Amino acid sequence: MPVSDPAPNPIDPFYVLTRLGYGPRPGDLAQFANQGFPRWFDEQLHAPPVDEPEVAQALSVARLRIKYGAGDPAKNQPWPAVDEMRPLTMLNQPIEALWPMLAERDKHASQERRRPLIEVMAATLIRATHARYQLREVICNFWHDHFNVDAWHSEQVAVALPAYDRNVIRPNALGNFHQMLEAVATSTAMLYYLSNHSSRAGAANENYGRELFELHTLGRDAYLNDKYDRWREVPGATDGHPAGYIDEDVYESARAFTGWTVEDGAAIDGGRKLPNTGKFAYVENWHDGYQKRVLATDFNEFQPPMADGKKVLDLVASHPATARYICRKLARRLVSQTPSPQLVAAAADVWSKNIHAPDQIAKVVRVIALSPEFAQARGEKVRRPLALVAGFARATGLDLMPTEPLINTIADAGQRLYGVPEPTGLHDDLRHFSGTNEMRQRWLLALGLAQNYWGTGVLNPEAMTPALVRNYGEVAAYWLIALTGSSDPNQIVAITAGMNIMPEQPLDPRDPNLGKRLALIAAYAAMSPAFQSC
Repeated sequence: MPVSDPAPNPIDPFYVLTRLGYGPRPGDLAQFANQGFPRWFDEQLHAPPVDEPEVAQALSVARLRIKYGAGDPAKNQPWPAVDEMRPLTMLNQPIEALWPMLAERDKHASQERRRPLIEVMAATLIRATHARYQLREVICNFWHDHFNVDAWHSEQVAVALPAYDRNVIRPNALGNFHQMLEAVATSTAMLYYLSNHSSRAGAANENYGRELFELHTLGRDAYLNDKYDRWREVPGATDGHPAGYIDEDVYESARAFTGWTVEDGAAIDGGRKLPNTGKFAYVENWHDGYQKRVLATDFNEFQPPMADGKKVLDLVASHPATARYICRKLARRLVSQTPSPQLVAAAADVWSKNIHAPDQIAKVVRVIALSPEFAQARGEKVRRPLALVAGFARATGLDLMPTEPLINTIADAGQRLYGVPEPTGLHDDLRHFSGTNEMRQRWLLALGLAQNYWGTGVLNPEAMTPALVRNYGEVAAYWLIALTGSSDPNQIVAITAGMNIMPEQPLDPRDPNLGKRLALIAAYAAMSPAFQSC
C-alpha cells in the first residue's frame, strides 16, 4: 500500500479521527499512533469495495419495526396486517425486485414503498458507527448531499434509493468524477427527482440540465447569463473554452438528455410500451436528434444513441469551473467554511491533472487532508446530527440499533437523511445546525442514546469506566477525554453541578442508580461544545 508524504505539521489524532471519520472507538487512538497519520490515511483511501465483516454482521442482525393495518378488500387491497421486527432485506435488491411495489401499487401498503428509504437510513447509521473505513462514509455522505435526491416526498426515489446508494454513490465516492456523473445521470433516483424521465423531444424538461450545470458541475459562480446572452460573447467561447455557461447551454443540454428515461410502463408509440422494471432506458423515439451547441461546442445531428448526453457530461466534467467548484465544496466539508484560495487552487490543479484517473477524487481528498490548513482547523466545524450519534456510539461502545424514532430526532436536529427537498442538498453552514430548536434536539440525541429513549441499545457505562476511577469528577473527566480528547476542569464542575453532585463524591457500587448516573454523565459530556464541534 502506498504511503503519502507526511503531513507538514504535527496533527492531533483525535481531531483527525473526528473530522475524517465519526470519532474514535476505544483502541483507535493507540492504533492511529502506531500507524501514523499518513499510513492511516492511505489505508482509509484504499477502502475495500464491499462492507468489512464487522459492518456486514451489524447489517445482518439489524431489525426495524414495520407496522400497518390490513388493506380494504373492497378497494382491491389484498395485504394482511403487519407488525413485525424485520431484517434489512432490501439493501442489496436490484431495482427490478423492488419496483413492483410501484408497478403493482394496489397490492402493497404504502409503508412497504417507504421501507427501502428506512433501510438505507438505518444502514447509513450502522456504517457510520461500525465501519473501520470511516473516511469512505464521510465522503459518501458528501456526495449524497452534492447529488441530492429527496426520497421522503417521492415513492419512486424511495424505492430506487438502495440502488442509488449501492451502485452510484458508494462505489464512486473516492473514484473518478466523470464515471460517477454518468452513473448519477442514468440513475432512476435522479431521473425521477429532477424529472428527466419525462423529458421528450419538443418538450425537453430543463430541471436536470440546469442542476447539472448549477449544482453538480460548474456551479453558480460560472453562470454568466446576467452578463452575456449570446454564446459568442462569453469569454473564451470563440476558442472553444468558455469561461462559464448561460441559459442557452442549459436549454441545449436539456435537449441532449431527451429520451434518457426509466422503464416505468409508459407508452412509447402505437402499441409499444416500456417494460415496468424501474431500470434506466434510452428511447430513441423520444430523443431530439437535431444539431445542438453546448459550451461553445457543436453537436452534429443524429448521433449514435446517448452520444449527445454523454458529450455534455464530458464537457462539464472537464471544465475548469467544475474543478474549482467541487474542490471548494470538498475543502469546505473537510477543512472550514472559508478554505483559502490557495488550498482550493491546489486541489483543483490535482483534479484537472487527474481527470481520467480512476482514483481522481481520492487524490484530491489527499491534497486537502494533508494540507497545513487542515492540520490547523480543529474546532472550525460543527458536527452534523449523524456524526453526533455515530460519534457518541463509537466512544461509548454502544451497539447502536437504528430505529425510526432516532432517525426522526436526527431530522429534527437539522439532518433529514435523504430527505432534503431542495436540490442543493443539506447546507454546510453552522447556522443551519445552531438554531434554538436544533440545539435542543442535538442535546436530546446525546441524552436519548445514553438513556435508551428510542430502543437503540442499552449503554453499559459501568463496564466502560476504568477501575481506577474513584469519584464523579474523575468519571466526568474520563468521558470528556473519551468523547472530546481532553478534559476541562470547568466542564467537570458544570457536569457534576448539573447532577447536584460534588466532583469529589465517591462512587458507591451499592447505589442502584449508579449505572443511570454514569450514563447521564456521558450524555452531559456529549453536550459540551468540544463534542458538538470537530
